[in-house]
Amino acid sequence: MSENFVVDNSVVMAWCFFDETEIYPDRILDKLVSGSAFVPSIWPLEVGNVLCVAERRKRLSYADSIRFLELLHELPIIVEQESPERMLKEVFWLAREYNLSTYDASYLDIAMRKGLPIATLDRALQEAAGRCDVPILKA
Repeated sequence: MSENFVVDNSVVMAWCFFDETEIYPDRILDKLVSGSAFVPSIWPLEVGNVLCVAERRKRLSYADSIRFLELLHELPIIVEQESPERMLKEVFWLAREYNLSTYDASYLDIAMRKGLPIATLDRALQEAAGRCDVPILKA
């Protein structure tokens, strides 16, 4: 049985860094064998930014970044496109209402609209999801 879910960048980027020893991200990655993950349209820029910063700090090489991007390309991750109007209304409202960044609110918005659980390591996003009755995906 496939299980679809929303995955935020805190989980995705944990797949990239071997020195991050949390079990939760690995178990979420395993779930992509039988399901798909949804992310907001801002997600590719978030991934790229984390990789650029990691390269600047010598935590990753350019080759490491390219290998990771190739891995991501192979995964069933679906980027949800949103209109700027929706981003500046509904997502902005969620961010204000639940004290989130607009980036984090965009993940919550997808989970709410699609009725999907969310996979996240972000405590503020976990708290907001709980307040909105969005389940946190269990590992």
